[in-house]
Amino acid sequence: MDSIDIKILRILQQNARVTVSDISSNINLSISAVRDRLKKLETTGIIEQYTTIINPNYLDRNLTAIMFIAIERPTYTDEFIDFVNDTDEILDCLYIAGEYDYSLKIVTKDTFSLEKLLNRIKSIEGIMKTKTNVVLSCVKNMHSVIPSYEEGN
Repeated sequence: MDSIDIKILRILQQNARVTVSDISSNINLSISAVRDRLKKLETTGIIEQYTTIINPNYLDRNLTAIMFIAIERPTYTDEFIDFVNDTDEILDCLYIAGEYDYSLKIVTKDTFSLEKLLNRIKSIEGIMKTKTNVVLSCVKNMHSVIPSYEEGN
């Protein structure tokens, strides 16, 4: 990956629907060269997917919370993971080190729906403790890593 690939990735992060022609004119590279580079970025797995980011407020999901989960023993993990994968309100689940085992990013309608979800989580066998923080505002929310010019060299 070189600085041109980085420029292409940064453009796509701003708008994944940008045309190859627009990318070409933006970075002063031929359309065929841009198309070849995009193909290579996709086939090597650097670009995993193209997606749509939906504003949760338009779907009446106005509350974001970060929940930490401690599981008693690893034998209880599979049931918890199945629950996480089947619950649309849980957007991210990270296996973490420290006092808790997992961190969840939850986007839901309101405190009532958050309480219902919390009670469902607490009823899963092996859940030892939870800690929930309600997000008041978002300072930064990136959906992907930001490529830097140093990584391309």
